[in-house]
Amino acid sequence: MNEFQTSAALREKLYDESTVRHFKEGEVIVNENAYIRAIPIVASGSLRVMRTDDDGREILLYYIKPGESCIMSFLGGIHDDTSKVRAVVEEEADILMLPMEKVRDFIRDYPEWLDYIFRLYHKRFEELLEVVNAVAFKKVDDRLLTLLQKKAELTGSNVIFTTHEQLATELGTARAVVSRLLKQLEINNYLQLERNKITLLSPK
Repeated sequence: MNEFQTSAALREKLYDESTVRHFKEGEVIVNENAYIRAIPIVASGSLRVMRTDDDGREILLYYIKPGESCIMSFLGGIHDDTSKVRAVVEEEADILMLPMEKVRDFIRDYPEWLDYIFRLYHKRFEELLEVVNAVAFKKVDDRLLTLLQKKAELTGSNVIFTTHEQLATELGTARAVVSRLLKQLEINNYLQLERNKITLLSPK
């Protein structure tokens, strides 16, 4: 958990009180409208957090990397409310599932745990502002390239294994739009397309 900057004692306590589960790519960790019984803390791999509107269209809100948790799950669980988002495994992951009753105990007993939650909330708030700004002010081609760059940063590789359909889902647009824009980006030497594989090219 390389980004979870807490004391060794708290990290040990987290592992003691959590159930560590392994999830494959594409598995759903948190579902919309489901009650939160435990909050996920990523030990390895990554998650993507999505939001669905009334028409069934989805949009990517943010990624969860090692050492991070889903602040939306935390807020839902602490208020005994249902989840407003869906968390899906982006890369095969090991997840600590910390029961909500333990979350409350940690808030009481470990001030640094509360500090972690506030830092995480601040980071997610900034990322959500970026999503709002992108949807309101950026063209879809700019949003698409930014999404690909985020995926490359997440995996540490300029080779991205994904489908046009998944990219369209995360951007909240149509597959045909993504396919057209990807082709244009390829013509402009931003990337190289292969089946279910996109290679980002270095600027020349």
